[in-house]
This record gives sequence, structure tokens and C-alpha cells, in this order.
Amino acid sequence: MSFARRAAVCAALLTAIAAAGPALPWSLGPAPAEAAKGGLSAVSPQPPAPAPPPAPELAPPGKALLVAGRAIPPADAPPAVQRAIRAANRIRAKPYLWGGGHRGWEARGYDCSGAVSYALHGGGLLDTPLVSGSMMSWGAAGRGRWISVYAHGGHAYAVIAGLRWDTSGNTSGTGPRWHLDTSHQSGFTVRHPPGY
Repeated sequence: MSFARRAAVCAALLTAIAAAGPALPWSLGPAPAEAAKGGLSAVSPQPPAPAPPPAPELAPPGKALLVAGRAIPPADAPPAVQRAIRAANRIRAKPYLWGGGHRGWEARGYDCSGAVSYALHGGGLLDTPLVSGSMMSWGAAGRGRWISVYAHGGHAYAVIAGLRWDTSGNTSGTGPRWHLDTSHQSGFTVRHPPGY
């Protein structure tokens, strides 16, 4: 098709569109009568979609909720437990890094005991990062009401308000993450912060 022929076809299409005006669902703008009524045309801006509701600050009593990878502390959890959960949330997307979290609280990544230490420190329950072997004798023996630390010489994780805080990984990769299941308990020494 020649350039002149293409130009003629385009001109004919534009003339037909202009003549159809508001009858077309994709009109180029409101017809004068429609504009006078204050109506919307197909190209008028639509109101923005409502934003999704923010995640609640506190979950119902009893157990933490997991919302988009972030733990929401239960309303009846003691303040130290709520602070530990919020601290863990701050590093929940960091990568796994062997030795991470042991030279200082803020690190590029965290290993298992570094991530558990970070959460405990956030709750005011630990002053110095511990390696997993040291966690085997930390705190009090057995499970706690709110926080239980599971450790052996090669790995450590915590269950905080019913969610597992672990670096064993998930679909988002390895590193500090919250998990719903808490079943990996055989072969671990279980400790808890006294009173929690």
C-alpha cells in the first residue's frame, strides 16, 4: 500500500471516529452534553483503587500471625515478646551469612544463632550474640510459654509466640524467616528466657 493510500485510510478512520463520538466505548473525550452533566467518559480518570488494609499491629490473643512474611505479635504477649518479634521482622529478608550477626547486631546477613540472638536482643533478653552451642546452656531448661530456643552444636532456631524463627529457608531463600511449622525439634536442647 502506498504512502498516499495509507494516509487516506487513516484520515477516513479519524473522520469516522470523530463522527461516532460518545457512541464508542473508547471515545476520545466526553461529548459536550456529557461534560455539561458532569458525567464520566471512557477516558476520564478513574478513582484510584482503595489501598489494601494495613497489617494489624497486634494479632488476636494466643499466637502470632504470619502476614506476607511478617509476624504480627499477639495482643496478650508480654512487651518483651512483642519487641523480639518486631526486631526479628527487621531482618526477616536478610540473606544467610555464616557468622552474620556475631560481630555486631547490624549485619549484611545472619546465620542461625545470629538471627536468634538478634530477636532475643530486640526483646531485651540477651546482651551479647551467642553461637548455637552456647545457646544449649543459655536461659532456663525446657520450653517457655512464649519463647523457646532449640539448639545443638550445629544449628539453632526459636519458636516465638507459636511461629518458628529460623534460617533454614523457604521459597524466598535461606536466611532469617518466619515459618508456620514448628516440627523440627528432635535432637535439640530446648531453653527459654526465664519468665517467658
